[in-house]
Amino acid sequence: MSLTPAARRRRVRAAAALTAAAVTLSLLTACGSGAEDTAAADDGQPVSITFWGWAKGTQDVVNAFNASHKNVQVKFESIPSGVAGGYAKISNAVKAGNAPDVFNTEYGQLPDFVSQGAVQDITKLVSADLKAKYLPQAVELTTLGRAVWAIPLDAAPQAFFYRKDLFDKAGITAPPKTWDEYRAAAQKLKQADPNSRIGTFFPDDPSTFEALAWQNGAHWFTGVGDTWNIDLGSSQTKRVTDYWQQLVSDDLVRVQPSFSQQWTASLQKGETAGYVGAAWGGGVLKGTVPDATGKWAVAPVPTWDGAPASGMLGGTTFAVSKDSKKAKAALEFATWATTTPEGIQARISSGTSSMYPAAPELVPVAKAAFKTDFYGGQDIYSVFVKAAESIKQGWQWGPAMGATNTAIKDTLGKLGQGGTVQGAVDAGQQATVAELKNRGLKVAQ
Repeated sequence: MSLTPAARRRRVRAAAALTAAAVTLSLLTACGSGAEDTAAADDGQPVSITFWGWAKGTQDVVNAFNASHKNVQVKFESIPSGVAGGYAKISNAVKAGNAPDVFNTEYGQLPDFVSQGAVQDITKLVSADLKAKYLPQAVELTTLGRAVWAIPLDAAPQAFFYRKDLFDKAGITAPPKTWDEYRAAAQKLKQADPNSRIGTFFPDDPSTFEALAWQNGAHWFTGVGDTWNIDLGSSQTKRVTDYWQQLVSDDLVRVQPSFSQQWTASLQKGETAGYVGAAWGGGVLKGTVPDATGKWAVAPVPTWDGAPASGMLGGTTFAVSKDSKKAKAALEFATWATTTPEGIQARISSGTSSMYPAAPELVPVAKAAFKTDFYGGQDIYSVFVKAAESIKQGWQWGPAMGATNTAIKDTLGKLGQGGTVQGAVDAGQQATVAELKNRGLKVAQ
């Protein structure tokens, strides 16, 4: 059924308000058309669904699913990652009416897609037993206003990857447990070799910074009734802001685009000795610097007081696009990919993915499938397990993360040219408030 422009705007505002009310259950109201129950084709032919994504190992997962299923077949198209253009491609396709049946989106972008009316409410297709398979923190981020809008693929607990040999050379006997120790280690590395840095600050992708704020207990977005409270400038965030600004100002970390040629070259040359990432980063490093096999190790991400704490850096979900008439088939594929040993094994066995399954009971499957020779045989999943247990609950993503992130990265791109980390946070706050008001949402400041 086509909607008039006015009706569409009302629907978008209702969906956006619904996300605002995710933490205030008493004010929730029914919203969204609900997923359609699309059974297998009556003619005996398999239902064919289209799927867009970019997560490593996805083609292997699709191949394994298609080989083992006769009722549903998946046509997969690899698209750029979300921040590299994938989200824009999806949004444009939704507007044009030619979106895939199902697509991957990170947790942070899901509320934005919900508020845009780009995805279906799949509550009726997600049973309590299915939800119980996933990490509670992951379910929390895919359930907005009691409605389920996606199912989780992976959690993304933070981790610190580092070069053991370079740390040894600098006289650093153990990975830093606190951010003070991280700074001290950065100074030692630079003293031992003026070209050596402990890590990188990525100006083009705010997700690492956001995970660090999350780790420190910040809550950028909270819903009270139908009103959003936007608080990017809290004391918890400012502590992170000031810390990383000082590291940048003191030239103790590099400022390079994420996963860029410059970043890769600095890793290959041994000029960058560490990486604050997430569980999935283990596969990324392995594929980026294969010649460094045996030199890297993984440790818990540093914290402010040494006690385990983590945010989530990324993490992927499966969402069904609003116009898909094959939601049931799409969920059959997504459920298989996220909750079965075969689905997880197919992804990890590709050799490119070290993701942490959102279904914890499948962690042993992932651990057995990921070859750890790159990490000298270290049991890296034992680090991820403890990190996952320390992910702080209660974080909520905003309904306009596209605007938030664009404003932040635009200012971060001017670091060293008048831009500051605090300036980026301030820009993110202002842009978010303006965008929510533009969408007709109530905002408290």
